[in-house]
This record gives sequence, structure tokens and C-alpha cells, in this order.
Amino acid sequence: MTEPLVLVPGMMCDARVFTPQINALSRERAVTVAPVNKGERIEEIASHILDQMPTRFALAGLSMGGIIAMELLRRAPDRITRICLMDTNPHAETPPEAAAREPMIVGVRAGRLDEVMRDALRPHFLAPGPGRNAVLNQMYEMAADQGADVFIRQNRALQRRRDQQATLSKCAVPALVLCGEHDKLTPVKRHEFMAELIPHASLRIIEDAGHVPTLEQPDAVIGALRDWLAQRTAPR
Repeated sequence: MTEPLVLVPGMMCDARVFTPQINALSRERAVTVAPVNKGERIEEIASHILDQMPTRFALAGLSMGGIIAMELLRRAPDRITRICLMDTNPHAETPPEAAAREPMIVGVRAGRLDEVMRDALRPHFLAPGPGRNAVLNQMYEMAADQGADVFIRQNRALQRRRDQQATLSKCAVPALVLCGEHDKLTPVKRHEFMAELIPHASLRIIEDAGHVPTLEQPDAVIGALRDWLAQRTAPR
């Protein structure tokens, strides 16, 4: 039986960040986008997702969605048939990184969500080229629709997240680590480290993409996901 695919969007994103992948892959299997706007801890968000998802599923997460995907793998490894981690970070937040979120939270509480998002997701986090502004505008639109309360909850969750290196080292399912070559927010070197940490993981670097390759180079991401979904997995 073809396993369903669960996609986990990044911070202040929704299903639109995966629109090209949903359109292509939903012709071949059931595709679900997990909600990431509930809870102030990664663990709470993961629990909420597990309550709504199929018994077993393939899992792919982008950015914060990758962090949530690692927590899902940690707490329910028997339910995940394969995992894809895109433009993400397995490490806990350092105290300086956590502290840097506080002025953003203050700004959002003061009604400056758009200004804060434009400072948090800067043009150079994406690949240079004529499509950059269109992708940025899509990201800012999603953030505006999510709203201030979601921004605050998600940033609190990121501040408190656990280190997932041990989780990755125990991964026993087909794994794909994917990153845009121009990603300045979660760089390629971090993904090379993750791919080395996960037993038998595949690493795919997407050319002419930055932190949001699902929208910057959608066809390349679709191809990488199809290859990963076609990998054999041992029955449990």
C-alpha cells in the first residue's frame, strides 16, 4: 500500500509553502499538511499533529517544520515510514539565539508583524534571481494570515526546543536531507552534518534555491521527494 505523505510547514507558513509539491504528489498518494499553529512547545505541536495523522506515514518538514518532524520521529518512530528534513536545524537554541527573539516578540505585540517578518526573513536568505521577490511576498502573505498570536507561540516553541542529534543518529527509516545551496539561514554545512549523523541518509542540495526551495525550485524538490518516496523501506 502506498503510504500517505504528511508535510509540515515552517514558521508562519501554511499549505501554500508546499503548493507545487501538493499539486504533483497528491495525484500519486494521499497528502496532508500538518497544522503548526497550536502550542507553545515543539512537543505540544507534535502531540497535536500525531492525534490527527494516519497510523503510519511518510514525513517531510521544512525549516521549523523540520524541527517538528524530528520531534515526531523522536516520540513516534514506529509511525513514521520515512523522513525528509528540509532547510532546518537539529540543534537546541543557544541562549543568545533565544534572547534575540525577544525584541521580535515585543515588536509583534506592538502591532508590527509585517515589519518584524521582513526583518526576520531577508532577501539574501533566498537565492538571487528574478523570482526572489515573488517568493518573499508569498511568505509575508502567509505570515500576515497566521497573525501575531501564532508568531509569538511559534517563537516560544523554538526558544525551548530540544537538541535532536540523538534522535537523528537512531533513525532507522529512509531519510532525505535537503537544502537550498544559497540558504544563509540554515546553511548547507549544517545539512551535510545532519546527513552524516543519520544512518544511510541521502543528501540533496538544490541549485538556485535558498531557504524556501519548495517555492524557489519546486520541480527540483518534487523530483527529490519522488526519489525519496521510491526508496525501499523494510516492513515493521
